[in-house]
Amino acid sequence: MINIRLKRYKKEYEHSYLFGVFPILELLNYSPQYVLGVIAHPKGIENKGIAKIQDICQINAIPFQYHDKTLSRIGARQNDYAVAIFQKNEPDLESSTNHVILVNPSGMGNLGTIIRTMLGFNFRDLAIIENAVDIFHPEVVRASMGALFNIRFHRFSNFASYLEAFPRNLYLMMTDGDVPLPFAKLEPAYGLVFGPENAGLSEEYREYGTTINIPQSQSIDSLNLAVSVGITLYQLNINNKH
Repeated sequence: MINIRLKRYKKEYEHSYLFGVFPILELLNYSPQYVLGVIAHPKGIENKGIAKIQDICQINAIPFQYHDKTLSRIGARQNDYAVAIFQKNEPDLESSTNHVILVNPSGMGNLGTIIRTMLGFNFRDLAIIENAVDIFHPEVVRASMGALFNIRFHRFSNFASYLEAFPRNLYLMMTDGDVPLPFAKLEPAYGLVFGPENAGLSEEYREYGTTINIPQSQSIDSLNLAVSVGITLYQLNINNKH
């Protein structure tokens, strides 16, 4: 039995929701200890993924039940066959690894996509500088497709707090950065800093380290934040192989 009164998500809750069969399987595989329960829709009773979820829940003594009205009440979409209720947890960052640092990210879809992209290029440490979108919001968790549970992340009240905790080489991504990304040589352990969607990094960030730009046409002002992160991490992987 799930001993939580389930309502639509609010930031002050100590739990959040993950919708969808595949990401729930990711959560159960990586962090079953944080799963408080799983609710499935009766229409998914013959779904193979639901059967796997039910088996894992049974092995880990995680409450599992079918209840369509609860799914609807907490915001499930028509094609969401299941939801996992999980306890919020903020893993500590590793000091010896390279970090992705997001300053004031505001887009839920962007943040979730960035988290999944990081994992795809073997970056597992994410620092978020407030004010920022809630990383535990179900739309962020959904966009990460379960990758949130396979990275380490921490939120900092300001950039100075991050630097105090993790002094390192810093590389600032700016549209008018000094070094084109294909020629950038980064010295680990480093922090790769991206600004907010609406404005990018302000000029004051130049004093912290080397500025890097992604070469692009003049037809647009800047690239989408999630696209910029993806291009940068991909290029760094190529640079490191040469």
